[in-house]
This record gives sequence, C-alpha cells and structure tokens, in this order.
Amino acid sequence: MMAMNEVAAPRVSLRRALAVVIIGLTVTGVLIGALWAYLAPPIHGVVALSKSGDRIKAYLGNEADHFFISAVLLVGMLAVIAVVAAVLIWQWRAHRGPAMVAALAIGAGLAAGAAAGVGALLVHERYGTIDIAGAPVSPEHRVHYVIEAPAVFFGQSPLQVAVTILFPVAIAAVVYALMAVSTARDDLGAWPPVEQPVLGPPVTVDGALPSAQ
Repeated sequence: MMAMNEVAAPRVSLRRALAVVIIGLTVTGVLIGALWAYLAPPIHGVVALSKSGDRIKAYLGNEADHFFISAVLLVGMLAVIAVVAAVLIWQWRAHRGPAMVAALAIGAGLAAGAAAGVGALLVHERYGTIDIAGAPVSPEHRVHYVIEAPAVFFGQSPLQVAVTILFPVAIAAVVYALMAVSTARDDLGAWPPVEQPVLGPPVTVDGALPSAQ
C-alpha cells in the first residue's frame, strides 16, 4: 500500500515564490538598516591641538566601545531576521526544498548587504565625516568636540565585511536544515507529492507458516 502527500497544489509558482522570498528579505534588510541607524549609538570625541601644534583625535571615556556595540547590534538584528525568515518560509509547505533554501540564503545575504549599506548611508548623512584638518582649534581654543558615526562592520578588511554579510546566511540555512531533518518525509511534505510506502504490521514467529522440513 502507498500513502500520498496530502499537501494541496500551490497557487503560486515556484519561480514566483523564490522571487517573493528574495525581494521580501531585501526590503526587510532596508528597513533593518534604517532602524539600526536610529538605534546605533554615536561616538563622542574631541579634536585637540597639542602643545607641539599637532591635531589629535581622541574619544571621551569609553565611547570607543560604541564602534563594537553598533556592529554587534546590526549583526544581532540580522540574526533575528534570519531565524524568523527561515521559520516563516518553512511554513510555505508546498515549496519546501533545495530551491527555497537557495532563495533563503540569497535573500539573507542581500538583506545583510542592504541593511549595512542603508545604515551606513543614513548615519553618514546624520553625523557627517570628521575633518581633523579643518577642525576649529587654535592656541586659544585647543579642544573641539565631535560626534562620529557608528560603525556598520567590525572592521574594514574584506574578511570582516564578508563575515558580517554571510553570518545571517549561515544562521538561516542552519535553522531551515534543522527543521528539514526533523521531518519524517523525504519530500519534506512539499509539492508535487511523492509516494511514501506504508509499512505493514511486523511478522512474528506465531504468524509464520509452518516449515516444509
């Protein structure tokens, strides 16, 4: 006997579903970048004129820690979006499978890139760029207070940027994979249905036919 998958045929084609996932995550990344720009703490510092006439930039107290805090905030927000997106996309049962995993990974990467790009642009527009050479310091006024924009990445090296972009991709893929391995069906319950064999009752010694010997 064979048992069939009871999932209904999808109303949305697979290609359109993949596009919806990728575009939806990218738009979500833009919103995350705007929210991050509003929440990320700026860094307060000073540009001071030394006795030798050199201009020195320094940070007030532990304000330099905000570079790390702001980067962690962005990564944390992207990780939450990756988990939520993976769980929600898994509920789209008819389209479960490798193609949806690929769309989820691409969308998570684009979301991270969009969040970082929009966030960096907004904080730059809000706080500007510190011009140490043009700071209004003089022998009479040796200290000029400045506010520096928070950092999107932990550093400027390509590896640090890549880790920030790929981290939510890995989180989303792992969450989706955990749900996939917890499913009893090989086809994940997706469409089109795949026939699954139904095992009969186990054969015991009591029910066996007598031997010819």
